[in-house]
Amino acid sequence: MRKTIKTPEVPMDRILTLPELKSNPFRKRICHVFSTSEHKDGSLTFEDFLDLLSAFSDSATLEIKSHYAFRIFDFDDDGTLDGGDLEKLVNCLTGETDDTRLTAEEMRQLISNILEESDIDKDGTVNLSEFQHVISRSPDFVSSFKIVL
Repeated sequence: MRKTIKTPEVPMDRILTLPELKSNPFRKRICHVFSTSEHKDGSLTFEDFLDLLSAFSDSATLEIKSHYAFRIFDFDDDGTLDGGDLEKLVNCLTGETDDTRLTAEEMRQLISNILEESDIDKDGTVNLSEFQHVISRSPDFVSSFKIVL
């Protein structure tokens, strides 16, 4: 009988205490996207952690960075950014307090503007290639999508 060696995993709660992630509004999504845990709990193996650091490094390409950014922003993991994903994305960026949260009308208008600008095939969602097209026009994206150790 062959014994398989279980790769140790660091729990997401522990990862989230790292100074590099502690204040990132997407910290939980980052853990979930890079986690290969069969429990889907956001825990990371050493290899997962290296993948995370690699994707957020200065040497990662625009294609790699935009791929992972898309996955982080795709909150329901369905392969597209729809209105629900965009609302969660905006709420992460603005904070979900009464002082910072957008009104329903402001949110509707912002999502409408994002889709107008990004949804090339006009299907009501942004797919990976549409997202990468938008990102390619943003000169600051590669330099801002990083974690500095």
